[in-house]
Amino acid sequence: REESSNPKVQEYLQVLDQKSQRLKQLTEDLVEASRASSGNVVLEMERIDLKELLMQTSGEFEERFGAKGLTLMADYPKDPLFVEADGRKLWRIIENLYRNVEKYALPRTRVYLELRENGELAVMSMKNISEQPLNISAEELTERFIRGDESRSTEGSGLGLSIAKDLTELQKGTFEVQLDGDLFKIVLAFPLAPEENA
Repeated sequence: REESSNPKVQEYLQVLDQKSQRLKQLTEDLVEASRASSGNVVLEMERIDLKELLMQTSGEFEERFGAKGLTLMADYPKDPLFVEADGRKLWRIIENLYRNVEKYALPRTRVYLELRENGELAVMSMKNISEQPLNISAEELTERFIRGDESRSTEGSGLGLSIAKDLTELQKGTFEVQLDGDLFKIVLAFPLAPEENA
């Protein structure tokens, strides 16, 4: 009912646009979470260099981390580390972890990324200091609609870690959250891919 020249109209439209985008993202996350938890996901398994994927993702998030004053301290093995996984699903898992850091890490701190070969596994860990106190258990953080800080209302559906965990387990990997005070750590492990000529 407002006149279109009224600046309030633009303000209302902007809010509507933001809310509709958020609803769209939440709907997409819900569909993905439902598929992942039910196992109703088609996997296209292939040999993937996890080291290369992490280096690529780190490059893509460099500017975004920089905007928050986050410094990534990455420790990669010398050689490639191949896992057998679905490339798109693995990317979604890794992207969720980086997004989580971007949203919730304490600004102007270091983020530690490590990739190691451990027996028959490729083990990746990512840790950061949380901006808000983590008044929650590690197990609860991977449940649906749960966020470490209950007062957060602007970003995130609370589905990211749940989706990442389900997608990891669908690919025979393990996904573990470790909390120590405000230190937030994720440890992922995937079986190594067999040699190509095996």
